[in-house]
Amino acid sequence: MRRLEVLLCSGTACLSSGAQEVKKALLSSLAAHGLAEEVRIVETGCMGPCELGPVMLIYPEGTFYIKVRPQDAEEIVVEHFLKGRPVARLLWREGAPSPQELPFFSRQRKVVLSNCGVIDPERIEEYIAAGGYEALGRALTEMSPEEVIEEIKRSGLRGRGGAGFPTGTKWELVRKAPGGEKYVICNADEGDPGAFMDRAILEGDPHAVLEGMAIAAYAVGAKSGYIYVRAEYPLAIRRLEEAISQARKLGLLGEDILETGFSFNVELRMGAGAFVCGEETALIASIEGRRGEPRPRPPYPAQSGLWGKPTLINNVETFANVRHIIQNGADWFSAIGTETSKGTKVFALAGQVRNTGLVEVPMGITLRELIFDVGGGVPEGRKFKAVQIGGPSGGCLPEGLLDVPVDYESLRGHGAIMGSGGVIVLDDSACMVNVAKFFLEFTAEESCGKCTPCRVGTQTMLSILNRITSGEGTEEDLQRLEELAQLVKSASLCGLGQTAPNPVLSTLRYFRDEYLAHIREGACPAGVCPALIHYRIDPELCRGCDACRRACPTGAISGTPGSPPYRIDQSLCIRCGACQAACPFGAIERLPGRKG
Repeated sequence: MRRLEVLLCSGTACLSSGAQEVKKALLSSLAAHGLAEEVRIVETGCMGPCELGPVMLIYPEGTFYIKVRPQDAEEIVVEHFLKGRPVARLLWREGAPSPQELPFFSRQRKVVLSNCGVIDPERIEEYIAAGGYEALGRALTEMSPEEVIEEIKRSGLRGRGGAGFPTGTKWELVRKAPGGEKYVICNADEGDPGAFMDRAILEGDPHAVLEGMAIAAYAVGAKSGYIYVRAEYPLAIRRLEEAISQARKLGLLGEDILETGFSFNVELRMGAGAFVCGEETALIASIEGRRGEPRPRPPYPAQSGLWGKPTLINNVETFANVRHIIQNGADWFSAIGTETSKGTKVFALAGQVRNTGLVEVPMGITLRELIFDVGGGVPEGRKFKAVQIGGPSGGCLPEGLLDVPVDYESLRGHGAIMGSGGVIVLDDSACMVNVAKFFLEFTAEESCGKCTPCRVGTQTMLSILNRITSGEGTEEDLQRLEELAQLVKSASLCGLGQTAPNPVLSTLRYFRDEYLAHIREGACPAGVCPALIHYRIDPELCRGCDACRRACPTGAISGTPGSPPYRIDQSLCIRCGACQAACPFGAIERLPGRKG
């Protein structure tokens, strides 16, 4: 009989930090102490705190360990499993062994992620034991397609891919579209920098997505579905393939599901990583074997999508919500969140925040609660400056807007968007002009080039930002930048171009003083833009150790070992910072401005 169960996170982040090696070490130690039959190790999906991995949760007491290494296995087995004493040094916070006692977990409400980190995603039996496929059974045996759609409409679920279009309305449009052949597509082409929500759901609970797709197919009248997933997600792909195979064997996918006469098959399609293929018409073109680029709408995919047939497209998180709505009811779901933004939202917290990782919170939570209560705030020694929410198409919001609720309308009203759920926290070391340039570089590079406003407009905006960060910009450039941003926003063909200017517009709106400092003073206040900073050696602190001269790649530093101070030739310095990193005495300062 099993006495203990060890849930070992085996999501991509924990695997990359050595989860498999930890498992091998635990199994070896368990065998050595005769505990192999008493302790079961379960590989699960992402538990959330990715930076602290590998993490593990031990039942029945619920002890939560972080940063576990293979060399810790023997101590865990002897002290905890044999003697019943948790290893204090591996707890997230000593005296709080249970996740429920930590704000990172206690402030969350897990719906979509309720199975992630709890069940073995590669065993359909565990998904079924957790209530899996009950919603599909109920929909097929107790509800008509119209009743399913009405339940989704009443729930208030909106698309989690970024636009926030009402999910039930989209399903109804496909249901009513003429034609006997229809398709359901799951958009798993997650391309935002810093975003990993969809990947984690697919790795940790793939059957929830398949069940949501099957319910949607029943509702709209489709018999075939596709999951368009990035080829860069090998673990998600492997677990999806296994989940599809298992569901087919049990009659939960394929022909005559649950002997109801309803048939639905799902296939995977791997994308090559083009960001524009996250746009639904570009995604459809890619599945059809054509170049992934958007087309004008209307007609919308609901009327004419894959191979010209009515097609329903929702993203991973949207489909993962469906089973919970059918199982628990629309009223239950709509009681979570705000008046216009129902349910929960999964976010990927990244950047300068203590608790990076995957979180799920009720809609309407404030940015302050999300970043400081759940995320733990910025690391000590730095101050919060801004949050970039909505991915490369989102906006940068300042400290003064930390109490803004996280919902579709509130964020849009302040120049940001929900997006798919990427949240990047920036501290006072960030240059907001450089941040805007970084995201615009990404969208300009990822533009498919089909429409002129996006193809030419983003490149022209980027050239202006390059001038400003090089100290060659003018105040007229700011006016031109804003005009171009509005033009690209209003005239681009698809969502990529229409939202690409958001980082620029939001930083101009809230951090204009930094743009002006670059232009008027020729300085980067944050000391980030290489052309607008310089390095200086403090003669009082220099010890003549020669470390800086040896680290300099351009020979810009001169001096004689043992005879301080050393000096920097500003005409040769490329502002790489190698000297500052090499100096053991903190004698080298990075200062705003071109020259010392």
